[in-house]
Amino acid sequence: MGAEIILETEELTKEFAGFVAVSGVSLRIARGTIHALIGPNGAGKTTCFNLLTKFLKPTRGRIVYKGEDITTLAPAAVARLGLVRSFQISAVFPHLTALENVRVALQRQHGHSFDFWRSKSVLNRFNGRAHELLNDVGLSEFANTPAVEMAYGRKRALEIATTLALDPEMMLLDEPMAGMGHEDIDKVASLIKRISVKYTILMVEHNLNVVANLSDVITVLTRGQVLAQGNYAELSKDERVKEAYLGAGHD
Repeated sequence: MGAEIILETEELTKEFAGFVAVSGVSLRIARGTIHALIGPNGAGKTTCFNLLTKFLKPTRGRIVYKGEDITTLAPAAVARLGLVRSFQISAVFPHLTALENVRVALQRQHGHSFDFWRSKSVLNRFNGRAHELLNDVGLSEFANTPAVEMAYGRKRALEIATTLALDPEMMLLDEPMAGMGHEDIDKVASLIKRISVKYTILMVEHNLNVVANLSDVITVLTRGQVLAQGNYAELSKDERVKEAYLGAGHD
């Protein structure tokens, strides 16, 4: 189709003591798209994410990011290349303000992980960019609010801001809508759509309304294997997908 492929896997396989969690998964993620990975519980989605971000070592197969084989790289090295993951459980410092959380991420990105021991004048050099990132995710008015006092949806937006602080080219979002009410889902979905103008996004998500509205391409996994791939309109008519997932009572 002529689209540039930013991330590709070839026959990616992960076995645990004889149990095959992921089997021969081949993915091609086009730059500038929102690509969803869906499937029933136990389909291998999170294992795939752990393989792509190098928290797990594949038993077999290959991972290529921006034309470079990253199969044997460490997680930190992959993150430095611009492939960054946001976890399913909100991972922010609860007693730091939104601004301080983003500033910590910026310090880490610039190789100054221990700058929090230094004077405020040194740390303040990150404030401008931190405010820009908070504005990008709609949290400007909460810059001085401790994360523990923020609503759940805003915490997830803050987590995305801290992920953006790492200057990614591609973001992997692990169930970004988990545990949210409808109002927060709508806000975070709008945020993901907005940032997708600048970033390639691969996400695991169970909410099929979100998947339908956001995704350019969807890959369906079942029993650790790729069952089907296409857009939502195509997959919603696929009888195999209906049987494996869409008709299984998920919403």
